[in-house]
Amino acid sequence: MADYNRKNMALLSSKTKAALLGPLNKNNPVLVQVLGICSVLAVTSKLEPSIVMAISVTLVVAFGNVIISLLRKSIPNRIRIIVQLVVVASLVTIVSEVLKAFAYDVNKQLSVFVGLIVTNCILMGRLEAFALGNGPWPSFLDGIGNGLGYGWILIVVGFFRELLGSGTLMGHQVIPQAFYDAGYQDNGLMMLAPMAILLVACIIWVHRAVNKELQEETN
Repeated sequence: MADYNRKNMALLSSKTKAALLGPLNKNNPVLVQVLGICSVLAVTSKLEPSIVMAISVTLVVAFGNVIISLLRKSIPNRIRIIVQLVVVASLVTIVSEVLKAFAYDVNKQLSVFVGLIVTNCILMGRLEAFALGNGPWPSFLDGIGNGLGYGWILIVVGFFRELLGSGTLMGHQVIPQAFYDAGYQDNGLMMLAPMAILLVACIIWVHRAVNKELQEETN
């Protein structure tokens, strides 16, 4: 029983909790480190592709971290980037094929951006900064945390862009027809990438207002 408790404590240590929970808020890769912005602008015009992209990146970062962590002691330093790219490209190929098989329409909406997960700054940054120096379990949690931290931004932006831009969510009409009959019109600007930038900027503003210590670090 004592060994079991010690193992549980190791799995839920302060380090692993920080790796999992930190990226959701105070160390968010998009809001604090300003990484992965390109896909935030490109795939968030609808909520469904935003969710699929968030899940895809989370899985690739998590399992990419685990694989690189397992191989870290046997990878020669001079070829570590090449190994990382091979691992990530393999995982992205698997994700792409799964999407083609089970969510073909969403895969078409995401277009080339599924393939571009390979070059996502968050992914390569976590492999270099965390997975190469930590064990598989903390690396897995770090990948899940950063993927979810990136993903909730996509989902929030996709939610407001689709709702205000086309009056739908997940392709289903949400704003009642009576509103349109009364003169309401969808905001077509929400479908344009600049509005995604403005939405992300608003989220960053709220995030900094809530986490005032981040303002002090910036200053």
